[in-house]
Amino acid sequence: MKPLIVLFAVFAISSLVIKWITKQIDYQLAGRIAMACMLLFTAIGHFVFSKGMTAMLPNFLPYKSELVFLTGLLEIGFAIGLLLPRFQQITGWVLIIFFVLILPSNIKAALERINYQTGEPDGPGPSYLWFRVPMQLLLIAWVYLSSLRQQV
Repeated sequence: MKPLIVLFAVFAISSLVIKWITKQIDYQLAGRIAMACMLLFTAIGHFVFSKGMTAMLPNFLPYKSELVFLTGLLEIGFAIGLLLPRFQQITGWVLIIFFVLILPSNIKAALERINYQTGEPDGPGPSYLWFRVPMQLLLIAWVYLSSLRQQV
């Protein structure tokens, strides 16, 4: 839920600032700024809550701790890439793939009630998927509309 709050709040603020500075509305730029901020916010979790995030990963994956740190670094890279026009499209496509690839970890965490902060089995449980799966689809659509769709 917190990442969505960051996403929507930054979108609203950046939309207003862009309108104030340029006298034009640029929802795609505001969308990229908001997604970049959300990615930086979630990347912090990879370093602060690494134990819990490690527990979310499927059992067959090796080097779980390293993967958690790597995905945190990737999210920082995605945030930067979305804001650099030269890398915006490739970043958008790779980020969509990334969002698809991390969904199984979120499903595992929900089914096993893993708390992403502590790694303990006291998380929200399977009902969380009613929120998480649509959120993942929203994030994919957000990236598409702000980074890959032609300027409207």
